[in-house]
Amino acid sequence: MSIGGDEYDEQGRTSGAGMSTRSAPSRGTRTRLPGEDGDVYGVGRKPAGRPGRSLLMVVSVVVLLIAAIAFANRSGSSGSDGEEGDPGGGGPAAQPTAPSGQKPVQAEDGTTGIPSGFPQTEQGAQSAAANYAVALVSAEIIQPSVREGVVAQVFVPSKVEEMQSKMDDAYSAGFLDNLGLNGDGTAEDGMTYVSRTAPVGTQVVSYAPTRAEVEVWCTGVYGTAGSSSTNPVTSDWFTMQFELAWSQGDWKVQGFSQKDGPAPVNGDNRASGADEIADAVRQYGGFTYAR
Repeated sequence: MSIGGDEYDEQGRTSGAGMSTRSAPSRGTRTRLPGEDGDVYGVGRKPAGRPGRSLLMVVSVVVLLIAAIAFANRSGSSGSDGEEGDPGGGGPAAQPTAPSGQKPVQAEDGTTGIPSGFPQTEQGAQSAAANYAVALVSAEIIQPSVREGVVAQVFVPSKVEEMQSKMDDAYSAGFLDNLGLNGDGTAEDGMTYVSRTAPVGTQVVSYAPTRAEVEVWCTGVYGTAGSSSTNPVTSDWFTMQFELAWSQGDWKVQGFSQKDGPAPVNGDNRASGADEIADAVRQYGGFTYAR
């Protein structure tokens, strides 16, 4: 039997301390347990602690901690009915996120909804480039009714007409037909066109108060979701290079280009069905980006 970490044999000898408790001739064998007064380990000293009381103390502390955590959780979630943001415990109450399906920035005058007013700093230039990458590789940019407003907001005034012409040529009726889209850039009934870009990171290649060159590393999903689609939704990795100019109190695009990668090794994720992808696009709204 092991008590207090020492092994006792039939004669009451302790092997752990290297000493023994021998039987007295007139009283028989007696083994003192840890916690008793007197010679506990055969060396004439008391044990450093009382395991029985120590165990009780540990259990008591654990119980008190559990009770405190439970009370704190109740306090953090309590408050008046219908009131939001009441922490109850001195800090902000946790609020679950939920998909909205709405654009994060409302369009002014029914146009683009692209953020504007970026500061004249390196971080402002990076934020502008990230948001412009989202706008220029989107499902909306292929729609003529929306594209004009996007180009007018994103590019410097001297480049608007040129870029409008180039994009009109790029997103021709034949191009849209290959994607399974109508001439106005919308999908056929029962189909959903997907083109959503997510910036992964940015870097400033060069910067001056009125000029900046910024690269935006992106990933995204593109294609047409639907049972009869010949252009299924796939993912992609690419980098966009922006030449930005400070114009009209904001960062605007002077020119841009795109290259593939860097791309990670593909994972072994199960591919989702067309309906699941289409539902995700409708349910989860996009983001604006800032540095």
